[in-house]
Amino acid sequence: MIKVLDEHERTMAFAEVALGQIKSLRQTAIPRNYEIWYVYATGYNSPLNKIINETLARNGKLTESDLEQIYETYLSQIKINDRIDKVGARVIGEIDDVMTLISDALGMSASYDNSLAGAAQKLSVAHNSDEVKVIVETLVQSTREMRETNKALEDRLTLSKSQISNLQQSLEAIRAESLTDPLTGLGNRKYFDRSIEAAVQTALANGEPLSLLMFDIDHFKSFNDSYGHLTGDQVLRLVGMSLKQTIKGQDITARYGGEEFAVVLPNTALRQALTVADHIRRAVMAKELKKKSTGEILGRVTISVGVSMLKPGDDTDSLIERADACLYAAKRNGRNRVICEVDPEYAAENHSEVA
Repeated sequence: MIKVLDEHERTMAFAEVALGQIKSLRQTAIPRNYEIWYVYATGYNSPLNKIINETLARNGKLTESDLEQIYETYLSQIKINDRIDKVGARVIGEIDDVMTLISDALGMSASYDNSLAGAAQKLSVAHNSDEVKVIVETLVQSTREMRETNKALEDRLTLSKSQISNLQQSLEAIRAESLTDPLTGLGNRKYFDRSIEAAVQTALANGEPLSLLMFDIDHFKSFNDSYGHLTGDQVLRLVGMSLKQTIKGQDITARYGGEEFAVVLPNTALRQALTVADHIRRAVMAKELKKKSTGEILGRVTISVGVSMLKPGDDTDSLIERADACLYAAKRNGRNRVICEVDPEYAAENHSEVA
């Protein structure tokens, strides 16, 4: 009873610390934030504690983007790994069961072989039909048992094949989930990092063009501050939906982080990429944002887009850096626009940075 009470008090202390942090930092008391601070209070996840302490020391606060990134990096992946481990353990258990059954069947087969050998020897020295009849009846019984064993093994293997196939599908679903942003349904940052690296290597190896769009939502912070984070989430979903409706085929879409998104366009030159970027910009702007709780029309969402194109000798980082610089130029020059590397605004931006 004392141990149970101690555990209760200990976990309640962690809960109080978690809620205290949420209150003091004026964060939304959603399950994700509570989980982050509860784990922080336990001290069991030292990398999480380290990044939180460093971010607070540097900025004095944790933004929604910070919290989301912390959760994705230090908590959600652990959950996914746990689920993978559980499915893996079930696969191993299934294989162990089948191996035991096969071992038993092999033992039965060896026994049957011995019965056949013994019967052959007895038949060679049998003196009358009665002795032969006894030997044959024994063989029939052994054969029946062997057939039943083989049937049981066949049925078990069929069942096992089905179960392992289902477990394999579960692993594929978990893998897909680990690469998907739950809010927008687009690829997440991990998916983007993997995909762009592979796309860049393919483009360089084959001498094919490749373009990158980096964009974020204009005045996103004001949506959150004015209407709350639920409306902010609605804005993110709206942009995600626009991307899904606009981007098809081999093109790669992902939520890069916070309110920033990325689109990788394999086998696409700069002029085509600019057309795609403007198509996305117009598709987002065409949708009217409505507050679900009240039906209030909140206006339209706009995005700023930066576009870069892969150059000979480029690597992934330099491609991203140039697209990001173009995005920054688009925001500095009035937002709701597309800017690429050959535009004078980008050149002016780079010149001012050098100066």
